Amino acid sequence: MAQNDAKVWEYDVILTPDEGDTFSVSVPALPEVCTFGDSVEDALDNAREAIELVIEVKRDFGEPVPVPASVSIRKVAVEAAE
Repeated sequence: MAQNDAKVWEYDVILTPDEGDTFSVSVPALPEVCTFGDSVEDALDNAREAIELVIEVKRDFGEPVPVPASVSIRKVAVEAAE
């Protein structure tokens, strides 16, 4: 596919601060993607690269590529064990 004909899909990602100044990233629509970065920007760049790689591998193996879907995040209150 020519670069001009490429579709641009936007996947929701979840950034989670880790100890220090790093951030882990997961992609609910693509559970294979799990990466991190030393900053938010670095984590997002790594996520973009990992997403592109997963899509490429899925296409190479004839597997369907999940269409991006919106993620809804909610809080659930639970009693913490002591």
